[in-house]
Amino acid sequence: MRHLRVGALAVAALAISTAVSVSRADAPGPAAWAYPLNPSPAPKPAPDDGAKLSVPGGAVEMTRTQIRNRAVAVDWRPDSHPPMPEAVAHGRTPESYACGYCHYPNGQGRPENASLAGLPAAYIVEQVKAMREGARKSSQPAMLAPALMLKVAAAASEEDVGAAAAYFAALRYKPWIRVVESETVPRPVIHGVSAYGPAPDGSREPIGDRILEMAEDDARTDRRDDASGFVAYVPPGSVARGHALAQTAENERQPCAACHGEGLKGAEAPPLAGRSPSYVYRQLYDIQTGARTGATVEKMKIEVAQLSESQMRDLAAFIASLAP
Repeated sequence: MRHLRVGALAVAALAISTAVSVSRADAPGPAAWAYPLNPSPAPKPAPDDGAKLSVPGGAVEMTRTQIRNRAVAVDWRPDSHPPMPEAVAHGRTPESYACGYCHYPNGQGRPENASLAGLPAAYIVEQVKAMREGARKSSQPAMLAPALMLKVAAAASEEDVGAAAAYFAALRYKPWIRVVESETVPRPVIHGVSAYGPAPDGSREPIGDRILEMAEDDARTDRRDDASGFVAYVPPGSVARGHALAQTAENERQPCAACHGEGLKGAEAPPLAGRSPSYVYRQLYDIQTGARTGATVEKMKIEVAQLSESQMRDLAAFIASLAP
């Protein structure tokens, strides 16, 4: 959204891949697999050689400099979505964000941020307000993507927020996450901002008690191609365990469908089906730890109060496996 100026760290960090290995052993605090941390200082981006780049099915060509410009939404297929409001398409200056840059013109989003397509407009507005008022934060303040979004929320005008919310709410969320149960996963390295990619050497390691979400096609995701989705590796059996948990009423906890609707496609509460398990896990954890507060999550505090981190991971895996 407009009226945001970001610091040098964000300028250097966006669209950078760096082979920093991610340890399987989480330090105390939020699970490292769910809250990817960029190295500091951030490495310099690869120089732009001026080559015109494209993506499959794209209608335009862009240079690396154009793709890295956070003030303009990277729009490979302008005819595939309604006209974007100014706040979605552009930031005010090269140091500001366009909403469509991070969340994509089609609202599909990425694991480090929200899939906004199909969320109720009023809910989107409420969440931005909660960020402004300090009621919605991250349990891991060092995670770059949510920290930057807090700055966006603080600086955006009411007009921008309303226009962006209406635009994204009118879009249909499409299948985006391929869930794979696996004993082993590609060894993850930090790849971009608050995101993982496979290690260049192709090595694998045990999945352990994690979800690892990566681009289906690194090259296309590096170019911010909003037609190229993600794969989420989850522990064997986690989808079935999450399904059972989602249907369980225990003490004051109700089945997820009681608020999120049949198939978790939305009702009293927003739709969840098919959305990023990394993102869903962070929201469950943030609500449980009190990083997210306020009226919109009051009921969820009861739902997550007694859940273990493994149970939250299983729920996130199940939710991601559902058809939107």
